[in-house]
Amino acid sequence: MYKLSHEGSGLLYAWFLSMHTRVDIILYSKKTEGELLFVVNYIYDALCRLEKMANFYNPASELAYVNRTAFVSPVVLSEELYSMIDLCLEYNGKTLGCFDITVHSENYNQNTIQSVHLSAEDHSIYFSRPGVAVNLSGFLKGYALETIKSILNECVIENALINMGNSSVLALGNHPVGTGWKVNNILLHNECLTTSGNDSPERRHIVSPRDGKLVEGARQISVVTTNGAIGEILSTALFAADGEQRKALMGIYAHCRVYISTVLY
Repeated sequence: MYKLSHEGSGLLYAWFLSMHTRVDIILYSKKTEGELLFVVNYIYDALCRLEKMANFYNPASELAYVNRTAFVSPVVLSEELYSMIDLCLEYNGKTLGCFDITVHSENYNQNTIQSVHLSAEDHSIYFSRPGVAVNLSGFLKGYALETIKSILNECVIENALINMGNSSVLALGNHPVGTGWKVNNILLHNECLTTSGNDSPERRHIVSPRDGKLVEGARQISVVTTNGAIGEILSTALFAADGEQRKALMGIYAHCRVYISTVLY
């Protein structure tokens, strides 16, 4: 849907399904409808590429191949997947172990992540014990926001709102009739809002690195950052953390805005 304002700027709304969620896009720019539709298609293609590369549940993805074979022998990774896994391993330490991409491994414990070995020399990965699996699901949509941000910058789109399933949001520039973009009563301006949690007692999906069990409780934790990938990591880590760890993490990342809410059901 496209609407041209009297000031000569155009507002384009589009949506599509990707990464197992709905992606809503609002672009506000002086570019033509055709130019803005090109940007939407560019974003769609980028998300399809990320899903093909890093979808834990797709047996044809590059990540699934890694999980099947990296214990047998080192696997050379694409440059992008290598950088993603490298960043996630780095933030395991920076989140006091609360963000762990190996929690879906067989016989998981808090030391399982030490079995993942990256080689910077040839961009390969190796698992030093069987049953290890890397799952980027608690990171991928945040990383996608950063990919989309790069596309919007490349295409010189200064005002945009990208909403991936209401849990991963990118807000650039301003709303057509105001400053920034208001999402769930949170004003965003050149920022990302990422949310992790359970929306009901039955729908649990985040595993605690402490005991390898699903985190209980119907609540959500949202984080506002300038980087969607880091925001996704932090919201996941804060939700999986215990009380003392959460307090420590909120001190370490005091420059980020954190919102904790209880879900009513």
